[in-house]
Amino acid sequence: MLKDWRNKSPYQLIATAAFVDLFILCVAWEWFISPLRPGGSWLILKAIPLLFAIPGLWKGKVYTMQWASMLILLYITEGLVRILETGTNFWMAALETTLGTIGFVCLLAFLKPIKARAKAAKKEREAAESRV
Repeated sequence: MLKDWRNKSPYQLIATAAFVDLFILCVAWEWFISPLRPGGSWLILKAIPLLFAIPGLWKGKVYTMQWASMLILLYITEGLVRILETGTNFWMAALETTLGTIGFVCLLAFLKPIKARAKAAKKEREAAESRV
């Protein structure tokens, strides 16, 4: 399965890596790096939605990439809000914001030509229907 990484778009690979890294960051941050409460907190559960997206991103499923591009905005937002904290939380938030932004931009770059082809096909169908 890992051998087919050469056939994938660089945007797809980077987006998948960003989601995996973001998952690891969220778990580590809330479990042992700088949890809200000593010993970890339930905020660790915020990482679970990322797990649902990773297989679809790896397979290049367009629908998954579309909803994942909206999901990752939540992580970017959290990072931007928590970047106002001090110490370790500042650096974790900055990293979360960076990984989220990289993932988001790569998803959009991957989806742009797909959306353009879909628009062109729709326009073609409409033109064919108007001639009939």
